[in-house]
Amino acid sequence: MHGLNPQQQAAVRHVDTPLLVLAGAGSGKTRVIVEKIVHLIEAKGTPANGIWAVTFTNKAAREMGERIAQRLPADRRRGLNISTFHTLGLKLIRRETAAFGLRPGFTVLDAEDSLNLIKSLLAQNEAAAGLLEPKEAQRQISAWKNDLLTPSRAATAAADEVEAAIASLYHDYDRQLTACNALDFDDLIKRPVELLRDDSDARERWQRRVRYLLVDEYQDTNTSQYELVRLLVGPLARLTAVGDDHQSIYAWRGARPENLSHLARDFPRLATIKLEQNYRSVNTVLTAANQLIANDPTTQPKRLWSAVGPGEAHRVLVCDTADDEAERIATDILHRHFKDQTPYRHVAILFRGNHQARLLEQQLRKLSIPYQLTGGQSFFERAEVKDAMAYLRLMSNPSDDAALLRIINTPRRGIGPTTLERLGLIARERRTHLAEAARSISAEQRLDPRVHHQLLQFLDWLDAARLDINARPAAEAMRTLLEEIDYAAYLRDQENSSKAAERRWTNLQDWLEWTERIGIDNDSGEALSLTELVQKMSLLGILEQKTRDQDDDAVRLLTLHAAKGLEFPHVYLSGMEEDLLPHQDCQEDDRLAEERRLCFVGITRAQKSLTFTLTKRRRRYGQWRDVRPSRFLEEIDADLLRWEGIGVQKSEEEHRATAAEAMSTIRAMLDNAGKP
Repeated sequence: MHGLNPQQQAAVRHVDTPLLVLAGAGSGKTRVIVEKIVHLIEAKGTPANGIWAVTFTNKAAREMGERIAQRLPADRRRGLNISTFHTLGLKLIRRETAAFGLRPGFTVLDAEDSLNLIKSLLAQNEAAAGLLEPKEAQRQISAWKNDLLTPSRAATAAADEVEAAIASLYHDYDRQLTACNALDFDDLIKRPVELLRDDSDARERWQRRVRYLLVDEYQDTNTSQYELVRLLVGPLARLTAVGDDHQSIYAWRGARPENLSHLARDFPRLATIKLEQNYRSVNTVLTAANQLIANDPTTQPKRLWSAVGPGEAHRVLVCDTADDEAERIATDILHRHFKDQTPYRHVAILFRGNHQARLLEQQLRKLSIPYQLTGGQSFFERAEVKDAMAYLRLMSNPSDDAALLRIINTPRRGIGPTTLERLGLIARERRTHLAEAARSISAEQRLDPRVHHQLLQFLDWLDAARLDINARPAAEAMRTLLEEIDYAAYLRDQENSSKAAERRWTNLQDWLEWTERIGIDNDSGEALSLTELVQKMSLLGILEQKTRDQDDDAVRLLTLHAAKGLEFPHVYLSGMEEDLLPHQDCQEDDRLAEERRLCFVGITRAQKSLTFTLTKRRRRYGQWRDVRPSRFLEEIDADLLRWEGIGVQKSEEEHRATAAEAMSTIRAMLDNAGKP
C-alpha cells in the first residue's frame, strides 16, 4: 500500500463490515478500489472469481482491469469480475436463462430498437398514438422499470390519462419482448432483481458466488441497481460502496443520491471513510468548489484540499454577446497555445447545453484550432444506418431475431404485435428462431391466414435477396434492396421535412460507399464473403466508437454532464448566467441543488486554471435579453475571482490586444522556423 494516504489505507484494509467510502473529486478512488482488490486476493486469500467490481461505464471498467493487470500476475487475477451493472446483469441472466423463460440466443435491444418497437405498437393503436409521444413513453417505461414497477403496478399508480395509456403500452411492450425472445437495456437489472427477490435458491446461489462486491459511483445508482446490490451481498454484507454525493448529477435519468444514506439504514454495521485529499487540482480550484458546494444542504460535508500548489484566482470574462463570448474563448486558447506552448488537448470548454457548442465550433474553426466535440452521434448509431445493417445481418444470418425484429415493419408491412407474440411463443416451443417458426405447421394453424401469408411473402423475399447479395457485390445488392423496399419514401414519411429525409438518405449513400470500400480484403485484394464483410463492419463500428474518445491534440468541447470523470489542465466554463447555469427549468429546491452540483463538477475538472465566461445579453426566442451572472458565482468568495471586461470598451480593447499578441507570437515562430 505504498503511496496511499492514511484514509486510503484504512479504506483498503476495511473488509469485515460493509463500508461506504465518500470519495471527493480527484481523491484517488479508483486506486483505492484497485488496491482493495489486490488486498482481498493477496492478504485475505479471497478467490479472484469471488470478487466482483461494478461501475457505470465500459471505459471505467477497462481502466480498472488494466490497473489490476499491472498489480497482479494473470494466474492470481484469473476469474476476477470487473464490469458495468448491465454486464453483471447480463451474466446473471445468461447463467439463469431457463429461469427467465428465455431461449438461448436471446437478444438485447438498444435504445433505438426499443423506441422503434414502441412506435410500432403505437401504430397499431390510433387512440394511444394520438395521446402519446414515443420518446416520452419510452422514458416513462424506463423509469418504471428502474423503479421495479410491473405493468400492472404502473397502471394502478397512474396519475392521469396519459400515464394510464403508457402503462397499457408498457404491458404490450413487455409482451412483445417476451414473444421475440428479447430484453431491453433496463431488463438487464430489473429481471435479475426479480429473480433474486423471488427465488431463494437462486439468491443463495449468487450470494455464494459473489464473495465480495465493490461498487463505484454509488451516488449514481437507481432503485433497481441498489436493490441488486442488496440482494447480491445478502446478510454477510461484504460490500464496499464508493461514491460522492457532491457529484450526483443524474437524477434526470433515475439516479438516487439518497441511496448513499440508505446504506446506513439497510446495513447497520456500515462504516464510513472520507477521502478529501485531491491529487489533481490547485487549491484555488478546490476552495471555489468547497465554497460552492457548502450551499447544498442535501449532501454530507467534505472539504477538499490539495498539496499540488496554491493556484491563481479564476478569471471571469464578461462578454457582450454569445458571439463575443465564443470569439474571446477561442482567441484566449490560441494565445495560450502559442505563448505558453499549451497543447490543445490540455484545454476543455464546458457548457450546460449542446446548443452552446455551435458558436464555439464556428470560432474554433475560424482560427484553425482543432477541436473534438464529445457526445455527438456516431455514424453507426444513426437509425437509417442501423436499419441497413439489420437487413445486411439478416442476409448473413437468417436466425438473427434482433435484426428481424428491427426491420420486419421497416417500412411498415402490417405484421403487428399479436402476430409476433404468437410467433415468439411458437419459436420458444419449437426452440428455434422466428423465421423458421414462421414456416412451421404451428404457425399456419395459429396465425391469422392473411398476416401469415404476408409474413411468408416477406421471408421469401428475404431469401431471394440473400441469393442476390451472395451473387454480386454487397453494396450493389444493398442499393437494389433499398430501392425495392422504397426506403427513401419511408424516410419521407418519418420526417417532418424533406431536408431531414434527404439528409438521412445521403447518410445511407455514404454507408453504401463505405461498404464498397471495405468490401475488399486488404491482403489478397479479393472481395470479402458476406459473413466476413458483416463481421468486419461490426468490428469497425465498435472501434469507431472507441476512437471518438482518443486524446488527439484538440480542444475538447463537452457538456458538464459528459465531463464528469474527466480532468484537464485548463478549463473554460462558459455560459455562467442565470437561466443557463442554473438552467431556467431547474431553479426549484431539489433541482437547483443538482444544478449546483453540476457546476461543482465543472469546477473540479480543472487542474491548473479555471476561466468562467458569461455575456451581458443573449438572444433567446428571437429577442435580445439582458442576462444576470449566475448565482453560483456569488457563492464563491470575491478574492478568488478576477473579473475582466465589465466595460464593453475595455473588453474590446483587451480582446484586440490578446489577439494581436497571439498573432505576433505566431509570426515570430514562423519567421524563426528553419533557422539554425
